[in-house]
Amino acid sequence: MHPADIALQQSFPSVMVPRFGQLAPMARPGERLLIAANGVFLEIVRPWLRVVRLLGTFQHRSPIPYGDVAEETELQCGRVPGELIGEFAAMARAAHPKETGAWIVWNAASGAFRLVSVGILEHSGGHLKYQRPVLADGDVVVVDCHSHGNHPAFFSATDDEDDRHDVKFAFVIGNCAAHAPSMALRLCAKGIFEAVERVPNEWYTAAREEVLA
Repeated sequence: MHPADIALQQSFPSVMVPRFGQLAPMARPGERLLIAANGVFLEIVRPWLRVVRLLGTFQHRSPIPYGDVAEETELQCGRVPGELIGEFAAMARAAHPKETGAWIVWNAASGAFRLVSVGILEHSGGHLKYQRPVLADGDVVVVDCHSHGNHPAFFSATDDEDDRHDVKFAFVIGNCAAHAPSMALRLCAKGIFEAVERVPNEWYTAAREEVLA
């Protein structure tokens, strides 16, 4: 086998799911394919998250001698503090009508969240280009935030392209000058995008309170 193929398969292995025994957990953060009787699944492990999602089912009902897998989401970091959303809302209003961005990061050792500014390279009322921040040891990005200035919160085709390799929550705050700005939130998992239909109420409260302050 070509050395490059060996390296790729070691970094992203395929695992046959046992029918009778237990599937051994991943020893460290990474990704793997799970070949199961009920389809092919992607498993992703990060210090703050474990997620399993179905990639596809089999076209033919051939007997597959493996066990079944269920989709799972395990949020190891806990809930993102609403006050950090309030801090980002203040940043978005300060940059309005231009767009801006920041990351909410989590440290596994301390269990603490914090908001980290990104390096703005270009920004306008409909465009944002930034440099990813250098994180401290143990910090991992949990929420990638950006604002939409005067426009509503939504995810564009450009966002889809930017997010397709990442594992994170993506968060957009729009109508930044309004008393109650609009918000959009989704989970990004290596090209899988899942909209969070109900943004936490405390996030709206935090942003609204910042407007009133």
